Amino acid sequence: MTAPPDLSLILACYNETVVLEQSVREILEVLDATRLSYEVIFVDDCSQDDTRDLIDRLIERDASHDLRRVFHEANVGRGGTVVDGIQAARGEIVGFVDIDLEVHARYILSCVLAVRNGADIAVGRRHNRFRVQALPRILLSRAYVSFVKRMLGVPLDDTEAGFKFFRRERILPILDETEDRHWFWDTELMVRAHRKGYRIAEIPCLFARRFDKPSTVRVVSDTLTYFRQLWRFRRALKAQGLPQINTDKHG
Repeated sequence: MTAPPDLSLILACYNETVVLEQSVREILEVLDATRLSYEVIFVDDCSQDDTRDLIDRLIERDASHDLRRVFHEANVGRGGTVVDGIQAARGEIVGFVDIDLEVHARYILSCVLAVRNGADIAVGRRHNRFRVQALPRILLSRAYVSFVKRMLGVPLDDTEAGFKFFRRERILPILDETEDRHWFWDTELMVRAHRKGYRIAEIPCLFARRFDKPSTVRVVSDTLTYFRQLWRFRRALKAQGLPQINTDKHG
């Protein structure tokens, strides 16, 4: 057995042929420029395009890197996909980034350093590059953050960012408690971690929305689903009697 790497990076994939190859190239360039030992774990959530074939080609092409893959036989959702990657990881620090790199890979090192310096979780706090096309999503995102703060007493500015890094031994117990395995997983994970007193560092990151890849987010229906999930989760927390940590930021 080789020594565990410093970092395990999870790449959750679903129909990613448009962006995958270029994004992997940029990710490996960034990681190779650090002093970190690392592994990259592709977790494909039953893609319907050629993503799986492309993953296999990338692993073969970059055989000098520690690249692995997990292929789902049925679609389990974004949260379940990331969870499977984290559970397969070997690194002391484990994280995931959205494969379209709307938050660029250059911020990985900042998050890793935050965890090394004492945070249990480091999350990219997205600052949007303004584009008129993205305005509805920006406004809905801000409204959601406001509701999370008011309804759940969580002071975090961006629970939903697909750019999170964890001290692996600390996050595994939280994963066992999470119930949602789809998009609401991020909110549930961060709220549970906050209420247990985990140190959470929010790292400012430029967010540049891409329009060259169709989004899997359905703005209206997904927003309604998110708010319904918030109400249900709030009731569940009260029923479980989990303590509410003070609303000062951690980290």
